[in-house]
Amino acid sequence: MRVFVTIGFVLALVSGMAGGGQVEAPAIGREGAGDGDSVSQVISRLVEDEGSALQAFYDARSHRPAWHDGESVAAFAAALHTLDTDGLIPQDYQADGLVAAHREAYAEGGSDGGNAGGNAGGNAEGNEREARFDLHVSRVLLTALTHLQRGKVDPRAIDGDWDIPIEAAELDPTAISRAVDAQRFEQAFAEARPAYAPYERLRAGLARYRTLERLGGWESLPARQRALRPGDIDDDVVLLRERLAIMGEVELMAATIEAFPGGVIEGPDPRHYDAKLEAAVRRFQRRHLLEGDGIVGQQTLAALNVPVEDRIDQIRLNMERARWLLHGLPESFVLVDIAGYRLSYFRPNGEIWRSRIVVGRPYRRTPSLRSEITHMTVNPTWTIPPTILREDVLPAVRRDLGYLWRERIQVLSPSGAPLDPWEIDWSRPGNVVLRQSPGPHNALGELVIRFPNEHMVYLHDTPSQGLFAREQRAASSGCIRVENIAEFTQLLFDDTDSGHDVRSQIERGETRNVRLAERVPVILHYWTVHPSEDGQLAFRPDIYERDDALLRALDRPLAL
Repeated sequence: MRVFVTIGFVLALVSGMAGGGQVEAPAIGREGAGDGDSVSQVISRLVEDEGSALQAFYDARSHRPAWHDGESVAAFAAALHTLDTDGLIPQDYQADGLVAAHREAYAEGGSDGGNAGGNAGGNAEGNEREARFDLHVSRVLLTALTHLQRGKVDPRAIDGDWDIPIEAAELDPTAISRAVDAQRFEQAFAEARPAYAPYERLRAGLARYRTLERLGGWESLPARQRALRPGDIDDDVVLLRERLAIMGEVELMAATIEAFPGGVIEGPDPRHYDAKLEAAVRRFQRRHLLEGDGIVGQQTLAALNVPVEDRIDQIRLNMERARWLLHGLPESFVLVDIAGYRLSYFRPNGEIWRSRIVVGRPYRRTPSLRSEITHMTVNPTWTIPPTILREDVLPAVRRDLGYLWRERIQVLSPSGAPLDPWEIDWSRPGNVVLRQSPGPHNALGELVIRFPNEHMVYLHDTPSQGLFAREQRAASSGCIRVENIAEFTQLLFDDTDSGHDVRSQIERGETRNVRLAERVPVILHYWTVHPSEDGQLAFRPDIYERDDALLRALDRPLAL
């Protein structure tokens, strides 16, 4: 069974009752309560005012109550506690209150709790109470399945740059109904989760870090005025070894004489910053996108001292990001990992081509979006965008008009007619257009990879190749610079049977657009935790400061 449901219609299911803690049985509405109606008949009447998902669920079971059996409710409540392994909060789904609410709904005077159809001749108020309880628990189930599949938080509510459609998805009410009747709740949850390896690696990582939390986490290294360097002998080196060993570098631990009283131990001094420890520090630095120099300076020390509780929250919120994205992915697509500064091209033949990238500065952020690559521009000109013109180029021109000639920038009217730079009042230039001529000096380099989007961003070459050597590469004005872009472009041409040779296209020297024979999906997304194939988690700096807002939204109590 594959369970799909959109965030949109779950919001339509949500009503009235605060999440967590003790759950009260839903209030009895006197209106329309017909004497002698069975619970099924009451459900049939009440569900007409509910959303389409809940209606479909009860249609699939001919309006039979789903939660008359207290054992089923208890099993469901127990299964809700497992949502903790997905970084969700079981109390949001009233896991601790459903059993008591069932007892209240089926208190004396109601219908027979073991009668699936309810008691047609029973107490009308009792039947109404039981029907409302049944509808409520079914809402909880649909909400939990939705959050597992699509996420709890609407990304558009916290990210103004979000431009990835939240598509309507299908829900199989018959399969869900069967799962309820068979009490297969954890199986239903498993099938609702994103069926992609990165999500499972994040889930495994969350379990591992929670184990570390239960064991006490790790001790912080003390603040230092002088960095720890290879070759040092220092008491803090012992703590450094312990910290890295907790993360899997177990070979760094050295025995101490206190552990073997009366014994003689031969081995390296644990206070010595030796070559093995240096290699482990470099691995840690690379995973955290720090300068891999083996020196424990301020940035490395800060990353080492992040508490385990904060790392757990970081994993949780990136699992939420995974739930937003990891569904309905094509077999072949381009994935731009903004915070990880890398591009991955998942090719039709199963191979993955990867490259380093440069993304937008924190004040000129690269947006999250989903589109399709349509064509390339070879030997592009660059029409300078308004923000860059206003904030970067015009101040440079006002200081020195020669900037235009050095950068080979033409001054044009809005219609494209050439203008004389000397005749323009650069303090108030009006609607002039500045366009950089093509060539290796051009800010876009020799190639641009284009895809339609409202943010006017694209992938492109750059003459500033030295930026790719940095670990942290948030240095552009929002567009994405790609290392080895000619190789990437040729792969796109080959994999879409477009019949073009990228090098010969560049050598022609003309500015021209070259279309792909087939569009290639492209996704730009933001993660601050990356799960590698070996299970290690790489924690990245939150360059756009998006984590806190998402964590607050994820932890906000849910109303059901």
